[in-house]
Amino acid sequence: MSRHYSDLISLFDHCFSASENTRLVAGEHEPYYQPAGELPYHQVVFAHGFFASALHEIAHWCIAGSRRRELFDYGYWYEPDGRNAEQQAVFEQVERKPQALEWLFSLCCGVPFQVSVDNLSGIEVDRAAFTEAVRQQLQAYVQHGLPPRARQFAMALAYFYQQPWPATVPGSLLATHQDNALCAPFDLV
Repeated sequence: MSRHYSDLISLFDHCFSASENTRLVAGEHEPYYQPAGELPYHQVVFAHGFFASALHEIAHWCIAGSRRRELFDYGYWYEPDGRNAEQQAVFEQVERKPQALEWLFSLCCGVPFQVSVDNLSGIEVDRAAFTEAVRQQLQAYVQHGLPPRARQFAMALAYFYQQPWPATVPGSLLATHQDNALCAPFDLV
């Protein structure tokens, strides 16, 4: 099965358009989150039509609380490429959780995942250490529970892409929620 961002848009819409008044949108430039205002619904805008960008931006949305979701880009700062060591450490601390969810989403889609250090012209980054921190965060989510919207979307991805629930996730988590309506089964054309 091929992977195209239009499927992610359909899945996200199916899962969250009505319940959260939120849509996933393919953007032309940098990603951002736009709360309702100019449009009657919230938008999670991902970059350049990239599949991985969509998964990453959905992960941020799944973590953001209700107050954050009322603010442009959740009210977060973004330090552009070229960060120093201190700025990079803050970036990695903030990005650990969304990238752990992006990893889960990637597993549920059957696509490779690679952490993003997002600092190409800055200091040299220890990618292996950051990957380990993201892996540990994913394991913590597995052991202590996923954010509800993340669990719902991950299950919809696994169902749609016919992927097994990731082996690192205890079967009890899936069994506890598979009888709920969540997002499956459904048909997408």
